[in-house]
Amino acid sequence: MNFELSDEQQMIRETVREFAEREIRPVARELDEAATFSYPLTRRMGELGLFGMNIPEKYGGQDLDTLSYIIAVEEIARIDGSQAATLAAHNSLGIGPLYYYGNEEQKMQYLPMLCTGEALWGFGLTEPDAGSDSRGTKTRSYFDEKTKEWVINGSKIFITNGASNISAGSCVQTVSNVLPNGKKEFTTLIVERGTPGFRQVPMHGKMMWRASDTAELYFDDVRVPSENLLGEVGKGSHIMLSTLDNGRLSIAAMGLGCAQGAYELALRYSKERKQFGQPISKFQVNAFKLADMAMKVELARNLLYKACWLKDQGKPFACESAMSKLYCSEIAHEVTDEAVQLHGGYGLMKDYEIERFYRDQRLLQIGEGTSEIQRLVISRYIGV
Repeated sequence: MNFELSDEQQMIRETVREFAEREIRPVARELDEAATFSYPLTRRMGELGLFGMNIPEKYGGQDLDTLSYIIAVEEIARIDGSQAATLAAHNSLGIGPLYYYGNEEQKMQYLPMLCTGEALWGFGLTEPDAGSDSRGTKTRSYFDEKTKEWVINGSKIFITNGASNISAGSCVQTVSNVLPNGKKEFTTLIVERGTPGFRQVPMHGKMMWRASDTAELYFDDVRVPSENLLGEVGKGSHIMLSTLDNGRLSIAAMGLGCAQGAYELALRYSKERKQFGQPISKFQVNAFKLADMAMKVELARNLLYKACWLKDQGKPFACESAMSKLYCSEIAHEVTDEAVQLHGGYGLMKDYEIERFYRDQRLLQIGEGTSEIQRLVISRYIGV
């Protein structure tokens, strides 16, 4: 076993960390407070090559390994969950299905612009009545033989990168047929911005990730050409669920980065804050809290990096991906909670970064499969 990062991976960590510290941290609170999506930061992440990191160069990507990408997400999340959400969702859920299941023409049409950050892409799976139960999808489609077009009706909700001015479209799961036995046939379609009948509506009033773009998508007799079929008819559920296997690694990286950032904030504050004549870090109860936080972060990192290694080696990784997403999300919750406790009353004030971290971590136990669903996935892999 070799736990050392390559020189390239270490350089990526240092470069992204420096960018996050210099350009994201100074504006993170302001963006969160105003619930404003940042086009300048998104453009800068594109200029740094953070979009399409795993995509071959022929499509405009960086052709890097999974771990390099995960390190980048981790470092952004260490500073701001909103910017990390934009990065992770676009790479894993936006670009992912187009790259893994698109034909050559579709890849050449969409991937180059999506790898630059000039455009973002959504993952149209979740619906008002279809969250953990992805097969509860009600959005329907049918193929019009006369016009050779797919016609879509329905809606999606909680779609990251779905409604900003640079959101170019989404891959959308639809019910294309219901068999006599009641079983649904799912088909995934590509829907571009500006298609008649397609509405992208921003969602506001979020507790967390307030500076990321979250959308509702509406389809009212939306017609897309036959070439907008992604993969094969009837394979839509497989496309979307396998995309989530990859996406779990990036959400795990967000949990890891969030925990790392919260731990660092707590460690620094506890060394500066004095009570009873000494820094509060010197009190054993607090020193032990910090020791446990450091240990949990290290364990989370080892598990996630192993899952990335398995994927890069072409080995099965779905179980470890679910484990990583579950554990890193739970650790983010535990570490940020203790970090707030160490800050005391100041941890509840917006003037202190840890307040934002505490809010941002909460989605990690819900998005891209709840912690309960991850346990269900893991239980099936272990044969329960």
